Amino acid sequence: MSQIKYYIVAFLLGFSMLLSAQNGGEQDVDVLKMRIENQITQASFDMERGNYFNAKDNLEKALEIAIQINDKVEQGIIYAKIANLQFIVEETDNAIVSLTRAAGIQREINDYGNLAITYNISGIIYASKKEYQTALDYFNSAKTKFEEENLEEFIPEVCLNEAKVYIKINDYKTAKASLEKTILLSKKHNQPRVLSSALINSGKVMHHLNNTEMALSMAKEGMEIAKTNNLTENINESYLTLSDIYQKSENFQLANEYLRKHITLSDSLLNIKRENLSPEKRAQYLNKYNNDNYQELKTKVEEQEAENSLTKITTILSIALITILSLLTLSLYKNNNIRLKTNNMLHKKNDELVIAKEKAELASKTKANFLSTVTHELRTPLYAVTGLTNMLLDENPKPEQIPHLKSLKFSGDYLLTFINDILQINKIEANKVELDPEAFNLKTKVENVISALSNSASDNNIKMHYSYEKDLPEHYIADQLKISQILINLIGNAIKFTKDGDIWVRVSKINSKNNTYTIRFEIEDNGIGITKEKQEHMFESFSQGSIQINRKYGGTGLGLSIVKGLIEILKGKIYLKSELGKGSTFTFEIPLEYSEKPDVVIKKENYSKSINQLDLSNIKILVVEDNKINQMITKKILNKMNLECDVVDNGEDAVEYVRENNYSVVLMDIHMPGISGLEATKLIRTFNKELTIFALTAVTLEDKMHEFDEAGFNDIISKPFKQEDFEKKLYQALTNTVAPSPFIKNQI
Repeated sequence: MSQIKYYIVAFLLGFSMLLSAQNGGEQDVDVLKMRIENQITQASFDMERGNYFNAKDNLEKALEIAIQINDKVEQGIIYAKIANLQFIVEETDNAIVSLTRAAGIQREINDYGNLAITYNISGIIYASKKEYQTALDYFNSAKTKFEEENLEEFIPEVCLNEAKVYIKINDYKTAKASLEKTILLSKKHNQPRVLSSALINSGKVMHHLNNTEMALSMAKEGMEIAKTNNLTENINESYLTLSDIYQKSENFQLANEYLRKHITLSDSLLNIKRENLSPEKRAQYLNKYNNDNYQELKTKVEEQEAENSLTKITTILSIALITILSLLTLSLYKNNNIRLKTNNMLHKKNDELVIAKEKAELASKTKANFLSTVTHELRTPLYAVTGLTNMLLDENPKPEQIPHLKSLKFSGDYLLTFINDILQINKIEANKVELDPEAFNLKTKVENVISALSNSASDNNIKMHYSYEKDLPEHYIADQLKISQILINLIGNAIKFTKDGDIWVRVSKINSKNNTYTIRFEIEDNGIGITKEKQEHMFESFSQGSIQINRKYGGTGLGLSIVKGLIEILKGKIYLKSELGKGSTFTFEIPLEYSEKPDVVIKKENYSKSINQLDLSNIKILVVEDNKINQMITKKILNKMNLECDVVDNGEDAVEYVRENNYSVVLMDIHMPGISGLEATKLIRTFNKELTIFALTAVTLEDKMHEFDEAGFNDIISKPFKQEDFEKKLYQALTNTVAPSPFIKNQI
């Protein structure tokens, strides 16, 4: 009999839940969205009052509804809020898992504004784990995303968090710059909490930079703002900061007074936190949760009482059963931590790959940032080296100086090639190489590469042989620039390692299907060859036959690694066959799409001559460059072209000069003191959208193109540049043939 009663109760409970679910499913989506917002708002109130477990309850309910209606935006937001809550209650590992979920959803739906918020929270958590570089990477990503989304009001808090990390690692000068930006923006957007904290932390920085007067002034100003706005934690932070400053200035009375205030307030805050995070509070939360469920089910059962004569018995049994379940839940509370750990392990198994992917992305980003910084620092002095060398060679040097200048020029060109090779390898490894297919003549392309390398071959007394298979079509659609790069590397290698010999270049068909031809390229030489042992590693970065070969023949050892990467991007394969002392044969095969359209021959113009033929009397150029040597070089290059120019060394002056003068072209450096070239260009575009502005920069371009477009640049000239490329772009600008910036087109 008892079993029958149990099944009756279970059936009625299940039926009741089914009706409830059906009614919920019929509710309007807008109503459910309002419920989500209400739950989130309530969670925020609970957080402010320290009711962390109630806040978690509300957020989890909101998440359930968001999943029910497939609202991805809200899911991402809620996961980030849950992570912030988990961090507060000292569940850091769970917080990282929640942030990973949030970021995954936000990237999937391109919700970059909320993704930036997630990155900011991630930075805070990693800073608490003392993983400072990871934290800084997240803060930098957050700032970038907020800037891209025009959400400037969110940037002050990120800058503040970033400054706190720099203080932790004793980089006070960088912290000072971040705090200055924080103060400026927080005042602009009326953010007293951020402003107060920024001023207090500026007091810390000035204290460490031995400016006691300024330290006291800023800390006190921050404290007053905190008191006015009842910002308890900021007040407490100001007390400790002022105590430290007075201690250093040997005002021990005030130092002790502020320290006592700090200790008293800290104890109060700590007691509140302990109360809210105590085991008793957790038990109270669980008890309340089960009681709420009990009351809800009891009410539902009682409402059915009038409809069925059996409901009284059912009600009693249901209440008894629910009571037993509630007591059972409480009795199992001691095992709750074990259960949580088990659940965490299951979640971790599902999220390990996502977390690993997140870390890999961060590592890749860190590597890219490092390479970008290093190459910029190398390119800037390299611009001076190559520029000055070319000037000296053009200014009738003494005969005995010419060999030295040519050696210097060769060294500069070699270093530039090395830098470009490293960037190319990094780009290939990061899967950032994009294909640019176009119609071209393959036979002519190979002939042009061989012709370009013919002088080098003659220097080594090499005879070149070229064969293109009869009846093989000549016109294809593919990325001809990458094919040229592959051929230049392979044929150049063959020339370098062959002397008084022959090189054969053969192009033939393997097969064709559906208008796609698989083409085989062979580059064979009878040079020094490669040992069997070394052949296995020839396509690895920085790999050559031996140290002796490296010293004798030079080179970076990156060429074949680049070749292999490019061939794989073109969906091809490469093979090596070699024997020491008898030569080598490199064979690669790639698919090419046949095209009936002949390639277009572009007539090259002498831009230098064309510029000289223009009326330059009213042409004026502004050079914005903070490096004195680079100023001199750029000005001298322009003067040789009979072009007049003004020179300024910062972005603020550049904006004013453009506002007050009528320039034809602006050559804008990017990294400068004060505002950057990007920011200066954005300001110029607010009042002048027609002016041609070139980014004359040494930064790595691949990952910055969208920033240049959005800022309003017309084109980019990468330092160090080739003279003919520089003259060509100037000619196009001065004859109004330069393409407008995408940014400008969007604004008109």
